[in-house]
Amino acid sequence: MAEFDVPEMLEEAHPEPVLTDSPRVKLAPSSALGLVWLSPLPLVALAACGGGGGDAGTGTGTVAPVAPAPVAVAPTLAESARFLEQASIGATADEILALSQSSFDAWLTTQFAAPRSQSHWDWQVANGWADIANQFNRTGLGNSVWRKLLSSPDPLRQAVTLALSEILVVSSDGVDIAWPHLAVGAYLDILEANAFGNFRTLLQQISTNAAMGVYLTFRNNQKANAAGALPDENYARELMQLFTIGLTELNADGTNKLPLDETYVQSDIAQLARVFTGWNYNAFSSTDPGYLQRAMINTASQHETGASTFLTTTIPAGNDGPASLKLALDGIFAHPNVGPFIAKQLIQRLVTSNPSAAYVGRVAAVFNNNGSGVRGDLQATVRTLLLDTEARNIGGATSAGKLKEPALRLAQWARTFSAKSTSGAWNIGNLNDPATRLGQQPMRAPSVFNFFRPGYVPPATALGAQGLVAPELQITTESSVAGYLNFMQRTISSSAASATAGVNGSDVVPDYSKLLALVADTQGLVNELNKLLTSFRLSAATQSTIKTTLDTMPVATDANKLNRVYAAVLLVMATPEYLVQK
Repeated sequence: MAEFDVPEMLEEAHPEPVLTDSPRVKLAPSSALGLVWLSPLPLVALAACGGGGGDAGTGTGTVAPVAPAPVAVAPTLAESARFLEQASIGATADEILALSQSSFDAWLTTQFAAPRSQSHWDWQVANGWADIANQFNRTGLGNSVWRKLLSSPDPLRQAVTLALSEILVVSSDGVDIAWPHLAVGAYLDILEANAFGNFRTLLQQISTNAAMGVYLTFRNNQKANAAGALPDENYARELMQLFTIGLTELNADGTNKLPLDETYVQSDIAQLARVFTGWNYNAFSSTDPGYLQRAMINTASQHETGASTFLTTTIPAGNDGPASLKLALDGIFAHPNVGPFIAKQLIQRLVTSNPSAAYVGRVAAVFNNNGSGVRGDLQATVRTLLLDTEARNIGGATSAGKLKEPALRLAQWARTFSAKSTSGAWNIGNLNDPATRLGQQPMRAPSVFNFFRPGYVPPATALGAQGLVAPELQITTESSVAGYLNFMQRTISSSAASATAGVNGSDVVPDYSKLLALVADTQGLVNELNKLLTSFRLSAATQSTIKTTLDTMPVATDANKLNRVYAAVLLVMATPEYLVQK
């Protein structure tokens, strides 16, 4: 595995590297880059960007009218790069240029119409992961997840699917059954299939999905009996708390209604849990995993047919399982919290951690009515949140942005430099270890609360003092910072050096040919990376520091030239301007 050293930068500021327990990182931080090394994350940089209130602050609940962003005018290169950073995970120089000659609206229309690439289920089956020898192997799911995130030709769908997977959480680590990789792959396929569909349809499908039934323990859930056993309440609770309405009553703009009032109480959970009785696999087989792809079916003898009342919904006695489920989900979907609750989290995943109440309100209004009387239209919701003036105006108060979660950093790098798996296996492995890898593996969250909470406030920080949230900081520690830098140093260098030593020892390798053409022009190299990775956010001071560092590196041989490219990419990916997407 290839290694490279980055020359020390401005040693007078910090003569020794701070991360002394990380031997592969040999960077001495400068005044421009030191925040990366001196703290788990550039907190000051994030807080200084401005932004709205906390997780669900209080407000008037008045939804400000939309001031439409110009969508038919060709954007600048900087505007194009920034839009694609939010909407497409990562983009090549050619993709940024092409958007600058088109429009945001046209790009979105093309992405919404793009066909889905091969499903997670079909890809795993085609690659042998349904074989009996892999019955208890989770690996195939990770391969397929990275395949899609790093290379699928529908990046907007993948970005929204990842966002939904972090709101409607299922983790393969909590699906302890045969073929867990296929079960969770089928679940992820549901999220992808509905990413531009209707949220009500999505609720229906996840509520009868086998992986969800196992993960939140309502598969084989049975009605109360004379011995005192009661239905499992796990899914009923999380369906309301995490997937649809949250804990407190909200205004239309996502702020808390005053006085504060709970959305539901324990009796609502207990009554709703009765709906999720009698659900089980459709035609279980010990040798064929196909049942995990099929929606669960209801066994009448195990289903509670008595009347159930929760929130403002009453399910009359005598309804069978499917009818009860429809009435229950219809009632939840109609709750006024759903629009602002989901809208805010989608904004947080794609655009900014601290959207203003007005921004949330405008997006929620489209969720509630897409203009044609349809509620829950996710395509219209995504279009609105990406084209809203507060998303497009970097100088606005809600342009504070967000910390890039680790999985998106790797995905952006791979897409920017057209990474490919030479074998097509995408065998990157589990990257959840924060000390040696990324500290995040999609679909392997530690709990139903995801890797991080949408309302997380890092304690004793400038962010907290300003009433700002920073969800991704919940998984940011000294170990994860060092782990990320070491992992990316290995990834950036070894993946280009050998077709058998790519990302995490896999054969996933990038194409640095366009950067190598600029290697003799260090300012040109920095300019290109500033466009590709930070949407032109690098400050003049940071650019100067990186350029000065690169100028000390020889370019007499091909190995020298690669080393300069490796160093340039790593240095940019270590800056606060890169880590904080604005």
